[in-house]
Amino acid sequence: MSDTSVKQRNTTAYYGQAVASFAVALGATGIGIYSLDASGWVRAFLAIAVLYLTTSAFTLAKVVRDRQEADQLVSRVDQARLDKILAEHDPFKPIA
Repeated sequence: MSDTSVKQRNTTAYYGQAVASFAVALGATGIGIYSLDASGWVRAFLAIAVLYLTTSAFTLAKVVRDRQEADQLVSRVDQARLDKILAEHDPFKPIA
């Protein structure tokens, strides 16, 4: 196994755009809830719902990322085993 895997990294601009987009979306939702013509209880409920949705989205993203990383690790282990078997295989060895 002479090839090394290169870890892909996002650019700073992409990271900044994702953070800015998240901040704008959360801020716009907060302003919308604040200026809503409804009672305080309704606005509070909507604010809690937005916070719950946000934390759930972060949790889901982490779970998906962790599963993908685990699948990549298993795939690399399987590939290393296959490489070892192929390296040790002698096609000219007589079958006993």
